[in-house]
Amino acid sequence: MSITAADIYALAPFAKTLGVRFGQLDPDLVEAQLTCTAELSTGGGAMHGGALMGLADVAGAVCAALNGGEGSVPVPVTMESSTHFLRPVKGAIAFAASRPLRIGRSTAVVEVDIHDDQKQLCVRVTQLVALKRN
Repeated sequence: MSITAADIYALAPFAKTLGVRFGQLDPDLVEAQLTCTAELSTGGGAMHGGALMGLADVAGAVCAALNGGEGSVPVPVTMESSTHFLRPVKGAIAFAASRPLRIGRSTAVVEVDIHDDQKQLCVRVTQLVALKRN
């Protein structure tokens, strides 16, 4: 399956609204980034946790979709998400990298690491994503 940023924005407009930009879009690695703006920040100039969770959710769903195969839903649905905030993202950009951990027939488990512009790991997210309709 091949997918472009335009495809993602059409299927999941929230990604565009949030301001997510995409780099690599492959089944083994999805790269996305989000610029820290005043609207996405919180006290002390750090990026808001909700914005980071949104970035992770988009990157994880795209990774799952690229691994979904024939018969998968056009827009995967996150069933469960576990977020570990390790340090604040205080730089200008948050960088997300999503990789599949396990791809099953109807679900995928993906992991998303978010780094700051100093390459420090700031957030780790593990998601369970539905790939097929029941």
